[in-house]
Amino acid sequence: MSGPSPAPRRGLVLGAGGVLGAAWTTGALAAVQAEYGWDPREADVLVGTSAGSVLAASLGCGIDVDTLVAHQQGLEPSGDGPHIDYDHDRDAGPGRPPLPRPGIASARGVLSVARRPRRATPMMALSTLLPKGRGSIEPVGRLVDALAPDGAWAPHPRTWIVTMDVDTGRRVVFGREGSHPAALRDAVMASCSIPGWYAPVRIGTHRYVDGGACSPTSLDLVARLGLDEVVVLSPLTSLEYDDPATVAGRVERRVRRVVTKRLIGEVKKVAATGTRVTLLGPGAEDLVAIGANLMDPRRRRRVLDTSLRTSVAAVRAQGLRPVG
Repeated sequence: MSGPSPAPRRGLVLGAGGVLGAAWTTGALAAVQAEYGWDPREADVLVGTSAGSVLAASLGCGIDVDTLVAHQQGLEPSGDGPHIDYDHDRDAGPGRPPLPRPGIASARGVLSVARRPRRATPMMALSTLLPKGRGSIEPVGRLVDALAPDGAWAPHPRTWIVTMDVDTGRRVVFGREGSHPAALRDAVMASCSIPGWYAPVRIGTHRYVDGGACSPTSLDLVARLGLDEVVVLSPLTSLEYDDPATVAGRVERRVRRVVTKRLIGEVKKVAATGTRVTLLGPGAEDLVAIGANLMDPRRRRRVLDTSLRTSVAAVRAQGLRPVG
């Protein structure tokens, strides 16, 4: 009589998306956990970019999904687990960036992108050209400090945080085997440093910015891991759309379509290796809640509440197989 089948190897990829992207992803995580019967903390690899890096780091440090949802709702979590030191209403800041400093982010980065234009995305090129932002990313560092103090990395052995080296235009993944050492707080702050909004974060001798400049999710990083399945939560991309009335909304949706096209290419690359890919992004109802500005904190609770409801239907439509 044969023994039980080994548990499938699953990955979790959490994409960029700002304040509202984090709220949407938190709702989607709750739906995945409830409908899939799977604790996302048990993923074989956690890949986080920008807002997704905060959530990946939280999961990698043992924060459960129910606590993430409660924190978004402003509720005190039950239990004695790690404390999230972040006030969404206070620390997210205004929905518009402060005036940036004069000059461009990196002349070296501009030259690096110019030498290999076919490898550079438009956002990579723009990230080197935009001025250094004046916004403070320190609240994110304080949040991660509470989870991984004293410069430690996440206890989860495969917590990967995606950034971009602003002086070379190259993607850099902290936490991956063979990567440069970094404190988790510094890696997450760098991954969240939106060009033009926040200043690049220095780690060692290099400066890093938001990994979303390279890819909305960096899903392609898991292509060679031999995973059975990977769940991708990508708040910057969509497979269905609303019809916004404002110019800003229409521009945002146009950019979203371009970003989605890039991600679909990564999905095909990973699926070609035999890994099943489940991709979730905001649907039309979610996009109405999000509006045109993913950094607008006033819409955060509406986006979360919408995602908690719509993501359940989205997960069921994907036909995810319950664990067990």
